[in-house]
Formats: sequence, C-alpha cells, structure tokens
Amino acid sequence: MSTKQISGSEILLKSLVDQGVDTIFGYPGGAVLPIYDAMFQQNQIRHILVRQEAGAVHAAEGFARSTGKAGVVLVTSGPGATNAVTGLADAFMDSIPVVCLTGQVPTHLIGNDAFQEADTSGITRPCTKHNYLVKDVNDLARVVQEAFYVAQSGRPGPVVIDLPKDVLMAMSTYTTPEKKLKHRSYQPQVRGDHALIKQAVKLMASAKRPVFYCGGGVINSGPTASRRLTQLVRDTGFPITLTLMGLGAYPASDKQFLGMLGMHGTYEANLAMHGCDVMIAVGARFDDRITGKISEFAPNAKIIHIDIDPSSINKNVEVDIGIVGDCASVLGDMQKLWDATPNKPSKKSLNAWWEQIAIWQARECLRYKQEGDVIKPQYAIERLYEHTKKRKDVFITTEVGQHQMWAAQFFHFDKPNHWMTSGGLGTMGYGLPAAMGVQVAHPDALVVDIAGEASILMNIQEMSTIAQYRLPVKAFILNNEYMGMVRQWQELLHGGRYSESYMESLPDFVKLAESFGAVGLRATKADEVDDVIKEMIAIDKPVLADILVDKTENCFPMIPSGSAHNEMLLGPEDEAEKQISEEGMVLV
Repeated sequence: MSTKQISGSEILLKSLVDQGVDTIFGYPGGAVLPIYDAMFQQNQIRHILVRQEAGAVHAAEGFARSTGKAGVVLVTSGPGATNAVTGLADAFMDSIPVVCLTGQVPTHLIGNDAFQEADTSGITRPCTKHNYLVKDVNDLARVVQEAFYVAQSGRPGPVVIDLPKDVLMAMSTYTTPEKKLKHRSYQPQVRGDHALIKQAVKLMASAKRPVFYCGGGVINSGPTASRRLTQLVRDTGFPITLTLMGLGAYPASDKQFLGMLGMHGTYEANLAMHGCDVMIAVGARFDDRITGKISEFAPNAKIIHIDIDPSSINKNVEVDIGIVGDCASVLGDMQKLWDATPNKPSKKSLNAWWEQIAIWQARECLRYKQEGDVIKPQYAIERLYEHTKKRKDVFITTEVGQHQMWAAQFFHFDKPNHWMTSGGLGTMGYGLPAAMGVQVAHPDALVVDIAGEASILMNIQEMSTIAQYRLPVKAFILNNEYMGMVRQWQELLHGGRYSESYMESLPDFVKLAESFGAVGLRATKADEVDDVIKEMIAIDKPVLADILVDKTENCFPMIPSGSAHNEMLLGPEDEAEKQISEEGMVLV
C-alpha cells in the first residue's frame, strides 16, 4: 500500500486505469474541473470531447457494444447530468455496460439548491442498474471497482457515480484493488439449473414445430455464446429468428435463419413464432414489439426461456421452463445433453415444418420494385451491403425510424458486435455519436451510420467532435424529407392526417458536411447510388452521404400495434383489408 497522499481526482483516474479504461467520452464543467486538471497531468486515458452529454453516453454505448468492454462517460453536475439521462435510459433498456461519472456540488451544499445542483441519484435511479453518491474520498476506489463489476456482471447496464467536488479535492492514499471483486450481495447466477436444462432438452427432442427465438442477451454474453448458439441450432436442424438487438448472434447467411421477427420482421419468422409447438427463447425479453398481442402470442407453444436476469422470466409471457443463467454456460450444457440424447425429433415432422416455412418464404415478404430514377430506400441499403459485405471490419449503427428497420431487413450480419442500434428506448439521435464511439474503438474500421434526415439532426453537433478527432465516420442518410415512421403510422392508422411530420426546412447536407470539414455527397437518382457508395468508402474522412429516396415508401412487413403475429401487412395491397390469413398452415 502506498502512503503517498493524492487527491480524489487522481484516485479516480488510477482506479479507472486499474479497470482497464483507456478512453473517456466527456464534457467539462465547474464541478468536475479537478478531474480534468488531474487528467491533464497523465497520458494513460484518452479523453474525447463531445459536444453534448447525451452524445457522450451514446458514444460510450457504441464503444461498449463493439468491444464488449464498459464505456465510460464524464459529465459535470446539474445540466451535465440531466443531459446524460436519455443516454443512460437507452443503455438501461438495451442492457449496455456504461459507467457514468457525474460531478456534484460539494457535500455541504447538497440540498441547498446550489448553482448547477441536481438530485442526480434520484433522477437516474429509474434508468440505471445502480448509482452511487460518494461522500468520503476513502470510499472512492472501492466504489469505482464495484461500479464496473455491477455494470458488466449479470444483465449489463449503466451505473452512475456521483462525485461531489470536495471529495474530488480531498487527499487520501490509493491501494490497487484485488483483481476479482467478491461482492457481498450481487452475485448473478451464471450456471443454469441442470435439472431444468435436462427438461428443456427433453422438450426440444419431442418438438414437431420448433423455433429458436434469440435476442441481445446472446451478444451481451460474449462471442462464446454466439458460437455455442450457432452450433446447437445447426445440430438440431431447427429454424432460428433473431430480435432487432440480437442481429449477428447467428449468421444471417445461414439457411436456418428466418430473418428478424417482430413488428417489422419477416413473414416466415413471425408465422413460425405463431405456429411453433416448442419455442427456445435465449437472451430475449418478450417485449411488446416482438410479442404483439399477448393473448394470441404463440398459442400452441411450450416455451423454454433462458436469461441471466431472473426478473425477465415470466415477466411478459408465462413460460413452461425458465432457466436463469448466462447464455454461454446454459447453451454449453444444453449442447452436451443434446449430443447424449438418443431420441431426436422426428425427421418427418421436422421436414414437414420446413416445408411449411418454405411456403411462407415463397411470399418474398421483403420484395420491392426499383424502377426508374426514384431511389427506393431498400435498394440503397442493399447496394451499401453489396459494396461492404466482403470486408471484415464493417460496423453499422443506425438512428431510429424507417431507415432503422430497412437496415435490419436488408443489411445482413454474420457475427456479433457489428450492429449497433437503439432498441428498447428507440432513441432518435443515437446513431451518429454511437458511430463515433465505435470508430474511436476501431480506428481502422469502416463505420457507417445508416440514418434518416430527421434523426441525424438530433445530435448533428457531434460532427464537430468527429472532425476534431479526424474520425472517418460515414453517415448514409436516407432522406425522404419526412419523419418517415411517423408519416407511415399517420397514413395507415390515422387516416392520412400528416400532422407535423413533414420537414420543411432541411439543411443542405452537402454544405453542412463541408462546414464541419467533412465531405458531402449526394445521390438523387438510382443510377448514382453505387458511385456515391464507392466514393464514400474510399474517402478517408468523415462523410455525409445524402441519398434522396422515395418520399412515400412505407416499411413492410408490418404488424399493426396490438395485433397478433398472423395479422401482418405485407405491402400496399394489404392495406385495404389490414390483415392476411395464415394461408392454411399445416399442423403436423
């Protein structure tokens, strides 16, 4: 133990280094100036100066999701902390490990309505996994270590450490913590109950119409979970569908993959979920965009649910076998038991199930027509995918809206941690700062934010950060001059009353890019798209590519809110009757 007295700020930085932190996304202010002063005197941690605190958290999310490490944020008290709340709520909903350091007024002023004071603990309690208010400098190192443990263990999530200015300036000694923290009360269950896993495998072996339904928990568990999932799915011969957050957990190019499910999922994925008799849910939480009408969700299915978060089991949908544990661990145990199971599912029944799925796939629910000069948004994303699919270092982020769903449908991911999007909270403005965080973590990679013209304006100021740090982030903007998803719902569900969804005063994105020292490109016709994409990829600078797409194109398939999986709209031809049948599904 060192006997040298150092400040709380220096203790904080040493603690971060001991947790493996090399990058912080932040914005200075009065309450955290002692930290910035200490940071100036070291060179182990790189600081990325964002332009707004929500952007800092989204950048940390992108960093975390593309690396598997916790992202770190530093903001000041008051508005610095409150600006970060949207990012924290986003990370909380999507289970992203983030440690957010917030400044606070000195301890003796807390509760006095001091300048730039906010009840950060109270404000962030509902949207963080845990938070701390440090009142004693001697607790600081322990709290930092504990915060990283909480953020990254079990179901990941954001953790806030609120730091009064006097604590940052107080003097104390620093002791390097033990490498592995043994927390007294928070010890997530990693190994699943063997008896329950055995029951699950027995149920899988009896299935006639099985389906794997997997989500972001597989990716959060780490690359081993994705590998084990892929092996088990291939060995069983079962079909698999993934949530928006789970894309990449299983190779999209594999013949057993049915595509994404849910509100804008594929016809075959949603009807397989509706018609299955055994569902294996892995790292998914049965949210409303997936289940649709709960009372009609998978009416004939026995459900196996694997999740590390006990509160997710039976939360939205009652399951038959709930296994609490880490996905990688449970999948590994399932594989061993499956290999040892002599009585596998009937090949006749499984073949009949795949024949039914083939009938659904023949509907080609994602087909569209690219005719003439007007650029279809689906075509733009397909061309982007074709120009990048052979690269190993492609990372895609998105904003939120129609473009996000088209990206999920038409850009295909064969491995995890390369797809970053806002799922649970649906945060417009997420994509650009998230791409910035990904690019910081992977400086030589191709990082593309598939954006909408409305969403990207939410955090467009981060182009300044991107320019300052010479990050070659590409923004691929599908510009339809509308808040597209809002317009679509107004057309289909509100009688075509387009209330406040049209953007009448958009910037010239080419000139806007140039004003930030970036490159602006534009495509107005379909035959210009390929050249713009190739030029965008070749330029070693940040790029805003403005792709002017069909203003009235809607995103299909679509399950109207509150409807069941078998009540899908496949396209404009379905709008009159509003739903389609299951096409005489054969139950075997």
